[in-house]
This record gives sequence, C-alpha cells and structure tokens, in this order.
Amino acid sequence: MMSSRHRLESLSAIGFENLISYLEMENANQTTAHEFIFSAFPYSWRDSVICFVILLFIYAFIVVGNVVIITVVQLNIHLHTPMYFFISALSFLEIWYTTATIPKMLSCLLREKSISLNGCLLQMYFFHSTGISEVCLLTAMAFDRYLAICSPLHYPTVMTSKLCVWLTLGCCVCGFATPLPEIAWISTLPFCGSNHLEHIFCDFLPVLRLACTDTQAILMIQVVDVVHAVEIITAVMLIFMSYIGIVAVILRIRSTEGRRKAFSTCISHLTVFLLFFGSVALMYLRFSATYSLFWDTAIALAFAVVSPFFNPIIYSLRNKEIKEAIKKHMSQANIFFS
Repeated sequence: MMSSRHRLESLSAIGFENLISYLEMENANQTTAHEFIFSAFPYSWRDSVICFVILLFIYAFIVVGNVVIITVVQLNIHLHTPMYFFISALSFLEIWYTTATIPKMLSCLLREKSISLNGCLLQMYFFHSTGISEVCLLTAMAFDRYLAICSPLHYPTVMTSKLCVWLTLGCCVCGFATPLPEIAWISTLPFCGSNHLEHIFCDFLPVLRLACTDTQAILMIQVVDVVHAVEIITAVMLIFMSYIGIVAVILRIRSTEGRRKAFSTCISHLTVFLLFFGSVALMYLRFSATYSLFWDTAIALAFAVVSPFFNPIIYSLRNKEIKEAIKKHMSQANIFFS
C-alpha cells in the first residue's frame, strides 16, 4: 500500500513539474521576440561582398554629394534664395533618410543578418519620419515654384526667409510626429511566431506580418495602408495642382527662350518628385495586392537607395548655378593646394 501511494505521489509530482514546464514554454512562446532576422539578403559570401561594395559606394556618393550641395549653397551668397534653401534642406534630410537604413544593410551583408526589436522600431521611425519630412518638403518646394512663376511680383514679399524656415520646420514636425502612433501601436504587439523578416530593412507591413495576433495585425495593416495612402495622395494632389498652374503660365509665355528658362527651374524638382513618388506609390498604395520577395526588395531599393543616389546628380548636373559654384570652389581649391 505504502509503495503504491509513494509511486502515485511521485507520478503526480512529475506530472505537475511537466505541467509547469509546459506552461513556461507556452508563456515564452507568447512573449515578444527579441530580434528579427532579415531573409532578403544574399547568403552567399561572394554575392554579399559584391552587394556590400556597390551599396557602400552608393551611400558614400549620397553623403558626399549632399554635403557638397549644402556647402556650396551656404558659401555662395547668390544662392541664398528660397529655392536653394529648400534644396539644401532636402539634401540634409536625404543624408539622414539613407542613414536610417543603409548602414544597417551594409552590416547585415557582412555580419549577422539580424536586428533587435527596439532597433527595428527605431529604424522604422527614423526612416518614415525623414521620408515623410521629404514628402512635405517636396510639396513646399512645389508651392515655392508656383509662387515664383505664377506670382513673380509678389514672390519676394511672400516667400521670405522667415517663411522658408517655418515651412521647413513644419515639414519636419509633421514628418517626425506622423509615424509616432503607428510605432507606438506596433511596439505593443506580441511577435511569437517566426522572426524571419522578409525584407532588407524594417518596414511596417513586413513587421506586422510577423505579429501573432491575427485580427489586431490585419486591422493595423489596414490602418497603415489608409494613413500612407492619405499622406501620398494629398502630397501628389497638391504638387499636381501646383504644376497645373505652372504649366498654364509657362504656355502663355510668348518667347521659346522664356518658356525654356521658366520650365528649367522646375525640371529638377519634377524629376525628383516623379522618381521618389513613383517607387513609394508602388510600395504603399497597393493595399491588398502582394508582391514576391524579389519585387518587394527591388521596389524598396528604388525609393530607399536608388532615388537618393540620383538626387545629388539631378540637382547638381542639371543646375547651372550649382555646377558653376562647384567649379569655382574646385578651382580655388586647386590654386590653394598647388
């Protein structure tokens, strides 16, 4: 009798311990993942090194090119105009926009392809805050070009340096405030399933797909889609309306040289706008549509890497005044070092 009783007690103890272990494992599975692993990077060492070299060159070009534009605008008094003020502000944002993602991409190409949860949230926040700030600034630049061409007599009194500063600050405040609710909401979600992030950097939709609360994640995806759609469509409509007015005025100019000169002041901004918004719209205006990992990665590279790469080229090579200012400072540097 005693031995049977002891056996039952020991079995009960073992069962209780197993139950505790099971509950602990279930609790661990329901806790938030501490890191995500990027699965869109090449795993071949040779491919990773090639991608690293190309991406490093692009990032260095972006930083150096934008620093040159900012420096040239600051050093040349005749470039202290609203248009060049906005161009230098855009260059400043471009540096931080690319810095939010590219250095981590470079690190993932040569080291472990992972990022902590907090690091992922910070990357999403700074990438989207600087990106939205750029969207707002491109809209302000369209407004500036509209005033300069459609109301040239009122332009100096309306577009003052004080207004330029306030518009730029407003763009940054809007950019850095808009993603905060989304980031705060995502930070409360549990990630208890796979931690393999099918992307090259942390973005809303790839991260939300890993959340283990299906209903809440689906609702969040829909909210994010609507927010992004409102942001993009509003900016596109404002810029589109500005250029309708600009084109209408340019077409009324009688001389061919006058039309060419008027349109040349807008072509750089229009090119940047089309390049940036085209790829952004493909990524954030798709709603329920899904792309393959290859196309997701290609589109992300288009607006996160390729578009910022071309911006310094567009604003320097297509702008006569900036080209002349760069040549002037380069000749002065050659005389100084010779």
